[in-house]
Amino acid sequence: MFGSNRVTKLLNIKYPVIQGAMAWVADADLAAAVSNGGGLGIIAAGNMPMDVLDCELKKIRTLTDKPFGLNIMLMSPTAMDALELAAHHKVPIVTTGAGLPGKVIDRLDPLGVIVVPVIASVAHAERVKKQGARAVIAEGMEAGGHIGEMTTMALTAQVAGVLDIPVIAAGGVADGRGMLAAFALGAEGVQMGTRFVCAAECNAHINYKRKIIGANDRSTVVTGRLFGHPVRCIKNKFTQEFADMEEARATLDELDKFGSGKLRAAVVDGDMERGSVMSGQIAGLVDRIQPAKEIIEEVVSEAARLAEEIGSRFE
Repeated sequence: MFGSNRVTKLLNIKYPVIQGAMAWVADADLAAAVSNGGGLGIIAAGNMPMDVLDCELKKIRTLTDKPFGLNIMLMSPTAMDALELAAHHKVPIVTTGAGLPGKVIDRLDPLGVIVVPVIASVAHAERVKKQGARAVIAEGMEAGGHIGEMTTMALTAQVAGVLDIPVIAAGGVADGRGMLAAFALGAEGVQMGTRFVCAAECNAHINYKRKIIGANDRSTVVTGRLFGHPVRCIKNKFTQEFADMEEARATLDELDKFGSGKLRAAVVDGDMERGSVMSGQIAGLVDRIQPAKEIIEEVVSEAARLAEEIGSRFE
């Protein structure tokens, strides 16, 4: 059930588990560890300088011979440069976010690159399917970082009900229970971000990992709704000050300036008070640092065990 299916066959991976593309977090080291563990590791291009991204794409080839992916944020000013690097390095899989991937698919599909967009609504899913997407990642608002308005449970079921291509569920998945629930809703794979921040191979600051491990179900808050750019983070002084600025009707430029560099401050510098500690609501289930391979195998085995237990209740 959680081994070979359309997602694993399409992406040529052992388990239908994809690592979320988290800016400043998802580098070659983490992506390679996830891919070597049987999932699909993703390097997050974000706003990364192109010389750095070029080095990361070279580095991952030295760390794994398994499939891996590159995430391109379409709203980033460096998106088209990242696209060309994906083509140059023959990245096998590209995921996209924050927009429609038509140009990405047109450029990469002839090269044999599999493009899998992140979507936040049924209409969005239908549009990217028409543009040539081979699968979609249905990400609910439980996720960390930039989010949409629909929950994973509502979104996954409705997207899976209208598409004939594989659906991967994201947002609120950190263990086998979440994976099994996603499959029950029609997904054929899951994407996890917050859980992989606490992978042993992840280079995020130890303070960031400890903040997630110490979180509970009410630890996250959403800011950025004023101008339609909601972001989920763990509550701290930064999120409170950002919320205060929104309430005072600060301008978009003022908010952008205040938020600039805050994610790096958290991930790289370990500033848990003034940094943007992006995390999903599921952080309350993450309680330790583990190797990526162990995380994947634990999630998959738990999902399989629960599937059998639940099935027996209906006999």
